[in-house]
Amino acid sequence: MNPIEALLFAVIQGISELFPISSLGHGILIPDWLHWSLNRSHPDFLPFMVMLHLGTAIALLLYFHRDWQQLIGGFLRARGRADNAEARLMWRLIAGTIPAGLIGLLLEKQLRVLFSSATAVLVFLALNGLLLLWGERLGKRQPHKDLDQLTILGAIKIGSGQALALLPGISRSGVTLLSGLAHGLDHASAARFSFLLATPIIAAAGVLEIPKLAHAGHAQPWGLLLACGALAGLCAYASTWFLMRYFKKTEIESLRPFGLYCLALGIGGLLMKFI
Repeated sequence: MNPIEALLFAVIQGISELFPISSLGHGILIPDWLHWSLNRSHPDFLPFMVMLHLGTAIALLLYFHRDWQQLIGGFLRARGRADNAEARLMWRLIAGTIPAGLIGLLLEKQLRVLFSSATAVLVFLALNGLLLLWGERLGKRQPHKDLDQLTILGAIKIGSGQALALLPGISRSGVTLLSGLAHGLDHASAARFSFLLATPIIAAAGVLEIPKLAHAGHAQPWGLLLACGALAGLCAYASTWFLMRYFKKTEIESLRPFGLYCLALGIGGLLMKFI
């Protein structure tokens, strides 16, 4: 990718990583439609994606820094026991992170190679739209409860559901939002749990790849890589700020605009491709 394409890709990644519209799906479709010089097997692509993931993870840590301070402090005070609300939520986040991490390590490469075509992305994107529209009905049916009432088993189910996001076009944040609604959380609580759960997953995606950078003979200047990481982080921070306020203020039909967008993009893209 040239510098302009790299910076635009960073914007797309930073925004779509947290909006329930699939960052992987948009990361495949937009470069394909605009005929960008994007080659995911090129040595340059690994350090590039590492920087984007680290930028997004840092943005989430900065936005939720007070939450993490309280969670870690409460967890340490309880000495690992579920004696306070912070420790209980920390255990729920741990329970939700483990299955998602294990499934990702085992299946990520196979699924992304199998479903990396634009056609597959459009199909899954339309399916993501239908899931979001259906999810609104879950929020209306379930009695609302707060995060302290979420069970460990519920957290594991929400975390395991993130495996669906390995399919390009299915949104990780969308899946966790829907799972949270299915377990009785309101939209704001489901969004908060989704973003807190995303932080270690996204950070791990970047940190685990860092040792490979020493062996990746990339030609991209470090200045550009750092600029892309910072830009992705800035966009991710702005997205989180917007979404947290949006879900607090818009409890009814809040997922509908995202569902309609994904459905229209998926079906419209398929029609243009085959008609």
